[in-house]
Order: sequence, then structure tokens, then C-alpha cells
Amino acid sequence: MTSRSLLFLCVANSARSQMAEGLARSMLGPAVRVQSAGSQPSTVNPFAVDVLREVGIDITSHHSKSVDTIDPASVDTVITLCAEEVCPVFLGKAHRLHWPVEDPASTDPSLTREQLLARFRTARDAIRAKLETLVAELII
Repeated sequence: MTSRSLLFLCVANSARSQMAEGLARSMLGPAVRVQSAGSQPSTVNPFAVDVLREVGIDITSHHSKSVDTIDPASVDTVITLCAEEVCPVFLGKAHRLHWPVEDPASTDPSLTREQLLARFRTARDAIRAKLETLVAELII
């Protein structure tokens, strides 16, 4: 199977799906359309921006989008990134993959900036590894 369009989906479209979108665009180039969205969009998490900047990817122009704004006919493959929460549903005939990645965002006030960055780096690296496998398996 080959894909010309990928959609990364999570709840807030603020961290995991935004990082996945940035990483996939960087790895796949313009030949594959890459989008991200969420069921309850909020804002792009600054830690997601920071940890992608560390690997040379700029997502400062990204914004959170609702899954309702995505045309199902424009998506060949949808990848959900939810772990502990309920993943959004995508209504369309797209091939579906599920990559459970723990949400790195936290409202725990005891976490330091470095601890939060470490959580985001872990999520970034897990997503990148999954993308590398996906590309190697020639699904994309």
C-alpha cells in the first residue's frame, strides 16, 4: 500500500500530532500531504515547538485544527496517537494505524521545565522511530 496523504490524530492537536506532522513533513517531503488534527483542538504546545527545533524542524507556523475540518476523501492513511485517553474517530475510508504514545503534556506543577522537555523528547523520539519503520516498510 502507498499513501499520498497522512493524517495524524489525537485529542488536543497540541503535542503528539503536531510533532508527528512536523517530523513526517521533514522525512517525506512534498510528495506526501501531511496533516494533523484533534477532536478537541487547543493550541500548539511550546514544548513541542522546542523539541522539534532541537532536531532542526520548525513548527512555529502550525496551529491546532479540528478533525471536523478535514475532508475524509483527502486522507489515505490516518494514524491515531492516543495512549491513555479516548482517541478521536475519523470517518472515512482511510487505512488506519494506531501508535499509542503517552501524552507528554502535563499540568503537574511539580514538573520542572527540564522534566517536561524530557517527556516531550521521549514522545518525539517514539514518533520518529515509528515513522522510520513506516517508511522502511514502504507503506509510505
